[in-house]
Amino acid sequence: MTAKQKNSLIELLASVQLALFLLFLLSTTAIIGTLIPQHAQPALYSQQYGPAAARFIQLLDIDDMYNSWWFLSLLTLFAINLIVCSADRLPRLIRLLKRDNLATTREQLERFSLQRAMDSPLPCDEQLGHLQSIFKEHGWKAQERRTESGAVLLFAQKAPWSRFGVYLVHASILIILVGAVVGSPAFARKVLKNSDFAYKGFVMLPERAFTDHVVAIRQNQPINLGFMLRCDQFHIEFYDNGMPKTYRSQVTVLEQGQEVLRTEIEVNKPLRYKGVTFYQSSYQPYQNYEIQLKKQPDGVTSTQIIPPAQETHWEAGGISYGIINRERQGEVTRRVKLWLHDGEGEASQLWVEMGKEVVIERPSGQYLLNIKQMYATGLQAAKDPGVWLVYLGCLLMLTGLYAAFFLSHRKLFAHVQENGPGCRLLFAGTANKNKVQFGHVFTRMADKLQQR
Repeated sequence: MTAKQKNSLIELLASVQLALFLLFLLSTTAIIGTLIPQHAQPALYSQQYGPAAARFIQLLDIDDMYNSWWFLSLLTLFAINLIVCSADRLPRLIRLLKRDNLATTREQLERFSLQRAMDSPLPCDEQLGHLQSIFKEHGWKAQERRTESGAVLLFAQKAPWSRFGVYLVHASILIILVGAVVGSPAFARKVLKNSDFAYKGFVMLPERAFTDHVVAIRQNQPINLGFMLRCDQFHIEFYDNGMPKTYRSQVTVLEQGQEVLRTEIEVNKPLRYKGVTFYQSSYQPYQNYEIQLKKQPDGVTSTQIIPPAQETHWEAGGISYGIINRERQGEVTRRVKLWLHDGEGEASQLWVEMGKEVVIERPSGQYLLNIKQMYATGLQAAKDPGVWLVYLGCLLMLTGLYAAFFLSHRKLFAHVQENGPGCRLLFAGTANKNKVQFGHVFTRMADKLQQR
């Protein structure tokens, strides 16, 4: 009874129906995880779905669905299904490929769907040479064996390994699942007890500032990067309606106080360094402004970061200046009204657009001015040591799918037996897939045999 139950369990775990059911559940839950925001604040769920639904979401970890116990359980069951299914069917396939095809009888060949019998006036040896040349002409390498009855059987095959395509797909899915688990922050935190091994974090980094850590999403805990990241400058462009057109961050990576890398991070152009990938995700405008001044003809320059409504002195340039008014759209400043005085005559007051250089003429000289609003760049950081397993799995999946759908295991047989001065020939073939295309090849070769 125990053996019978075990066989029933294996039969269930190896069934295609179970695989389809699990795929349906996984795809359905993946849709739910796409529709419901992940890693959001609890208040957002209460606001959007109501208190009862918010409690249900948190109870089942739907706000972190891909790391939830039940989703990982579905993936585990799906992996077991693939392993048992492959282990159950693979030995039969191996036995099929190891089969001695040269032991096939004429009676078996006569039952093939593709077979043609013909009589040839050529002696058997000459007919066999003709057969070998036709096989070789079409790219087939034939083996030959004489049977106990005195007949000769030729056999050739192509792409027997294509039968493993579906199992290669199975293996690729398992590798992708392993890669996803290895790169999961939950796996690093709960199993390895090492949050630095894999994580997803976030940092809001102001211009001119630097950081050596990010904050883990959901756990809200600092994670050490192992190096310093500095935001040198943040650039943003807007449409006429005030919507952001594009934004990017100029950053520098430092190790032990030394600059080792300078680059730009843009949307769809991340920074990858020491296994950590930084993505440009958001920004935050500040109400401070960077003012760059250059005095002509002296050539002296100054760069200051100042708040509005504060007088600033530049002794080398001999002036005082400040921002006395602003024109804003939300938190984004479009232009500011600047006050500048060099101690001679009346002070200059003018509106200056962000990022556009202006020239201010004063009795003491000419001043080149550029004003920029200060920002903090929002960067998502991800460390995923399993990503290369995922890439490998995807490559194997493409290979397996190509073998499974576009290639087939094809076999050709030629049974030659003496018949008086000539010989009797039975030409047969079979393919496990793409049988129509293989039928055309078989017909062309059979027609050539009949022409002699």
